[in-house]
Amino acid sequence: MPLRGDAAAWEKAVRTIRDTWLIFDRSLTLSLRNPVWVIMGILQPILYLLLFGPLLTNIARMPGFPPGGAFNVFVPGLLVMTALFGSAFVGFGLCDEMREGVVERMTVTPMSRVAMLVGRSLRDVVLLLGQGLILVVLAIPFGLEINLGGVAVAFAMLAVIGLMMAPVSYTLALVLKSEDSLAPVVNGLALPLLLLSGVMLPMSLAPDWLQTVAKFNPLFHAVSAIRALFNANYGDSEIVVGLVLLFVLAFATIALGARSFSRSAE
Repeated sequence: MPLRGDAAAWEKAVRTIRDTWLIFDRSLTLSLRNPVWVIMGILQPILYLLLFGPLLTNIARMPGFPPGGAFNVFVPGLLVMTALFGSAFVGFGLCDEMREGVVERMTVTPMSRVAMLVGRSLRDVVLLLGQGLILVVLAIPFGLEINLGGVAVAFAMLAVIGLMMAPVSYTLALVLKSEDSLAPVVNGLALPLLLLSGVMLPMSLAPDWLQTVAKFNPLFHAVSAIRALFNANYGDSEIVVGLVLLFVLAFATIALGARSFSRSAE
């Protein structure tokens, strides 16, 4: 009996991995065929880099500004902003698929519900990592200094942010079933997370009460961790805090999203 149970579990795992790859491949192909969304997703942070980043040169000399230089502080924030918006709005595509009957046809098949969520989310992660790489390369002539080890771990954190936020967006899309309803809800969630994360200006420049509130925002810890990684401050405790928070929240949101896909089949 244990052997049969192990074989069944192994078969289920293999099927889930196969289904995840099929959903990922399909989703990525559709995105690359119509790259407008991807291009617009990277355009906004590039504009911030070109038009807002140079303004920080003088601000970087102010007391309380984190060490590392203006762009080593600003670019990690832009990367988190790209990950946040690149994954928070992916539910709009799912709303269109529901309207076309794609999701309904998938849910009547034996395809893994986890794969239906994770495959799409992995597509979103790949796209946001590509956008982040473009942003980093463009920032180097402005004075961004990088170390490959820190950047590699930072990009891994960006991937986890994508895996944390994308399932939330997909879950909201399954519940609300309309872009008109989804837009204000996503904006209402994303904007406070963005403002309290210190992506534009470090929260160390904020009043004490605002810094206290920001500590309840997981993206604040993610921004602090990625800034530490970009500046090779590997002993910074925010790196561990950020990683633990993001992994726990990503696991929770994936479980929530998979349950929502299962319920949509009922």
